[in-house]
Amino acid sequence: MAYYIDDDNYRMLTEFCNRRDNREDGLRRAAILGIGKDSMVAPGALVRIPVNQIGSNVYFGLYSYCNGNVTVGDNVLIGPHCSIAAGNHKFDPATGWFSGRTEPDGDDSIVIGDGCWLASHVMISGGVKLGKANLICAGAVVTKSTKDYAIMAGIPARQVGHIDPVTGEYHWYSREGEPETGAEKTAE
Repeated sequence: MAYYIDDDNYRMLTEFCNRRDNREDGLRRAAILGIGKDSMVAPGALVRIPVNQIGSNVYFGLYSYCNGNVTVGDNVLIGPHCSIAAGNHKFDPATGWFSGRTEPDGDDSIVIGDGCWLASHVMISGGVKLGKANLICAGAVVTKSTKDYAIMAGIPARQVGHIDPVTGEYHWYSREGEPETGAEKTAE
């Protein structure tokens, strides 16, 4: 089915999708997509997951991509340019290339726990389950599941700290994985 859109409507649609990033429009985008209560979708974000797998008060940032069998908990912030794609492709030696569709051999679903914050440019690999209230630092590539209150950073991501669930304080680890002594680092 082909759609025709006149120049005026095309201009309005382009403006709405690319220049208007405010609470009212974010709520409207989420409502149009049928996404959870009090959730927002920023311009350019692609959300291609079942709506019953998205919690309340979720924010999908500018140009973020969420596709496949993904479950997003309540009160989750997904920053700009994040990629959350469940699934995998399998190499076929008979053809010499990767299959065009996700293969069913294994659990490639993704779960993002309640209260998580994925900063800008985070990538979550298929099969990863993020614990509750994780902080995933900018640019991290998460390839393994995480504990509750973990602070993850790097490529591939590793745990670099944790959040105290009682006080909200961040506790940063040294390169050896032990808590740092002295002054605590602050989150950026």
